Amino acid sequence: MKIFQAQTRTKLDLPCSMKMEFLPNPCARLEGLKRALVLVALAVMMFTVGAESRRKRHLDMIRYSAISCRAHSASLTDFGGVGDGITLNTMAFQAAINYLSQYEAQGGSQLFVPPGRWLTGSFNLTSHFTLYLQRDAVLLASQDESDWPLIDPLPSYGRGRDTEGGRYSSLVFGTNLTDVVITGDNGTIDGQGQLWWQKFRSGQLNYTRPYLIEIMHSDKVQISNLTLLNSPSWNVHPVYSSNVIVQGITILAPTNSPNTDGINPDSCTNTKIEDCYIVSGDDCVAVKSGWDEYGIAYGMPTKQLVIRRLTCISPTSAVIALGSEMSGGIEDVRAEDILAINSESGVRIKTAVGRGGYVKDIYVKGMTMRTMKWVFWMTGNYGSHPDNNYDPNALPLIQNINYRDMVAENVTMAARLEGISGDPFTGICISNVTIGLVQKPKKLQWNCTDIAGISSGVVPQPCDALPDQGPEKLPACKFPEESLSIAEVEVQVCSYKTTHW
Repeated sequence: MKIFQAQTRTKLDLPCSMKMEFLPNPCARLEGLKRALVLVALAVMMFTVGAESRRKRHLDMIRYSAISCRAHSASLTDFGGVGDGITLNTMAFQAAINYLSQYEAQGGSQLFVPPGRWLTGSFNLTSHFTLYLQRDAVLLASQDESDWPLIDPLPSYGRGRDTEGGRYSSLVFGTNLTDVVITGDNGTIDGQGQLWWQKFRSGQLNYTRPYLIEIMHSDKVQISNLTLLNSPSWNVHPVYSSNVIVQGITILAPTNSPNTDGINPDSCTNTKIEDCYIVSGDDCVAVKSGWDEYGIAYGMPTKQLVIRRLTCISPTSAVIALGSEMSGGIEDVRAEDILAINSESGVRIKTAVGRGGYVKDIYVKGMTMRTMKWVFWMTGNYGSHPDNNYDPNALPLIQNINYRDMVAENVTMAARLEGISGDPFTGICISNVTIGLVQKPKKLQWNCTDIAGISSGVVPQPCDALPDQGPEKLPACKFPEESLSIAEVEVQVCSYKTTHW
């Protein structure tokens, strides 16, 4: 019995340091069990940590250049946005912007649109605000007309461009704003315009088609680093605004799509358009300021406009058009480093009796053109009036138009310059321009009526209305040396931390 008890004590109670070699060692088995449990626990922890590390949030830093950085941020998904290309996100956009508007006076705000396909109707922006489209984020414009609110015609136009009466609000819209930025990492806005083009062509529109981006009555505007596709009509339309920058925009539309103008500064002061690539069914850049009696009455010109480093493809329209809606006036336009490919005309002035207004102090240099119908085109009989109430005595003033340092190849006709009888276009200066012609060019290369000016170093030789002043006059068509203030605006590098699993 005692032996049994001793054996029992040996098995259960002896310290491990007093183990007996001749008996099975229970402490060793206990230590082994403990070690096994520890190893299992470590394995479980390692597996759990590994799984968590695979699922943990990653921090990405988004950096972009803007006229202003923001203190507050949100993502569209915070407001119920769903980027599946099917769910309508108009309410999510507007809820997000309405919420963020409370920070206008507290450092401003930014709304980030993550990768996805975000179907939406028209929505309105707010001041001190940035809309940022991440790479692979696509705004898809709704094709349901009920998702596009109706707004009044522009007062300087008197009616819609497509029909009488009102017009649809643009997809991205803002009015009476200060400090607004629409930008991204080459995110996309797709207007899905085919349905609108069909309705326009078949006469089924009741109101004027929407634009992709329109900003009205605003100051300090930036639109940059985006791709715009298939707009129902005009793509970018700043109007009645000042200090506007349009930069790094790619605009693509079928070259037969109706009125898909690229960028149309309209009654704006201090505007810069640079580093843009545009393929369009209409003018790549169309400078405007109101239509006939309505534009004359509104009286707000477009002035102090810089256009540089622009590439344009527009087989049926102009690279840069001035008008035809120019009744409020257009002045001090400076364009340089322009590449035109397969376009109808390089620079075109469009106006008519009844327009009134003026186009003056226009400077274009450093333009390269490949495959053109015309290099220069001025039209004094463009027509197209909002109604029959225009004043036939309201004649436009066209003067001090300067073109220099240009090269063109594969051109059908050098110039078609048609002023208005009794109201000639004057002060035209063309110097250091070489135009290479197609194999079978027009016999008459310079068609000039009701215009006056000079030329120097132009090939082929211009018409008699532009007499050659000789090589000593090559610098005659001066380009202003002093910069406009908008050309010198500095941007900031802004950043935003985004998280994802």
